[in-house]
Amino acid sequence: MTQVLENDSSLTWSYMNVTSQTPLVPKDRQRLWFAALIALPGLYLSVFLILPFFGLVRTSLYPGERSLGAEGFSLMQFRLLLSDSTFFSVLIETLGLGLSVSAICAVLGFPVGYSLARLSTKKRRWRLIAVVLPMTLSLVVVVFGWLVVLGRSGMINDILLALGIVESPVRMVFNHGSVIFVLVQQFLPFMILSVMGVVSQIDTVLEEASANLGANRLTTFRRVIIPIAAPGIASGMLLVFILTISAFITPRLVGGNRVQMIGAMIYEQIMVLLNWPLGAAMSIILLVMTILLLSSIRGANVMMRKVGR
Repeated sequence: MTQVLENDSSLTWSYMNVTSQTPLVPKDRQRLWFAALIALPGLYLSVFLILPFFGLVRTSLYPGERSLGAEGFSLMQFRLLLSDSTFFSVLIETLGLGLSVSAICAVLGFPVGYSLARLSTKKRRWRLIAVVLPMTLSLVVVVFGWLVVLGRSGMINDILLALGIVESPVRMVFNHGSVIFVLVQQFLPFMILSVMGVVSQIDTVLEEASANLGANRLTTFRRVIIPIAAPGIASGMLLVFILTISAFITPRLVGGNRVQMIGAMIYEQIMVLLNWPLGAAMSIILLVMTILLLSSIRGANVMMRKVGR
């Protein structure tokens, strides 16, 4: 009898072990799949982002003008750039163009994004296609198209001459205004989509409640909609800013030699002069300046939220 009880207890203990371990198998599989899903993007980022970044930093620390076969560490490239007033003027001009294009895109893109978010899905479809369609075109095709339209013998000058507004063709390209105009046209869809995504999450009941409390349309827009949509506006502006300061083809073709941006300088150092260490140092300085500027904007945004509360 005692032996039977011992066997029963051992069987019960074994059954409890089996039943307690059985649910862990699916969890282990889930953890394995989760680790695999995390490992693939991590491997991709390591190969195509982190390793090239460290390679860029290492190249910027070579002492000479060539990286092939070079050895040693030196801050010579950074000292050259920090003592070069031309580089600083181009860097400030690049950041200024980035801020200008971001601000213009925010002013133009917010009303469009808001109106798209408040439309029904059926009415929004074709308008959204019209917004996204320029993003599907080749950047070179778009830039050359604007060169044809804005050129001295382009469509706009022909219209102005036909209407008698001007007596001779006006030069509309190879200046800062034309570069900002074309960059705004290229990057405005990013701002519109960012604003639309946030505004579509705002319940219309809030606008109705504001109207019931006596607020007019402008007050509701200023006190309710814009504060709630601020993250989408900030995200869109940051995206447009990063795309603008890294632009190369548009400033090169539309601005010519009159508009210098840091992307063109980096291209010349790396691809034309083959001075990879100096080009890498320019890239590092641009990256640091961008991070500092974006951090300050983010800090100001957080401070404004705390003050608003």
